[in-house]
Amino acid sequence: MMELDKDLFCDMVKFYGNAFHLPPLAAKIYSYLIFDFERKGVPFEEFVEVFSASKSAVSSNLNLLLNLKIISDFNRINERKRFFVMNEKFMKIRFGEIITRMEDELSILNKLKNFRKTTDESSAQKFEIYQNLFQNNISNIKEMLDQL
Repeated sequence: MMELDKDLFCDMVKFYGNAFHLPPLAAKIYSYLIFDFERKGVPFEEFVEVFSASKSAVSSNLNLLLNLKIISDFNRINERKRFFVMNEKFMKIRFGEIITRMEDELSILNKLKNFRKTTDESSAQKFEIYQNLFQNNISNIKEMLDQL
């Protein structure tokens, strides 16, 4: 079993549960995997033991995390056990989705602006500020992702 800071672990469970809309056990599993700094992987049985959860509950929550691409799994040579780790690519996936949502919203706002055809200078100025906020954030996130 891994060493972890219980207070930090609880904060992480709450944060990731809310951020990724995860059920409590899935948030605990994900948070636990973050403490696997050397990426050795955590076997299924360890989750059952650490969280005193049923095999079926652990299995369904692992499958949820795998389907969301938040974690990944692997097998070691000559072992049948599956080991679970955080998906190294998840941050790129997550921020890629954020960029897509921002671009979609920006597109909708542009269509709405064109439909409205306002001559109100104050409204046009607010829209331009909002549009620039989106464009700057999209650009910044893309730039940071390229560095990852």
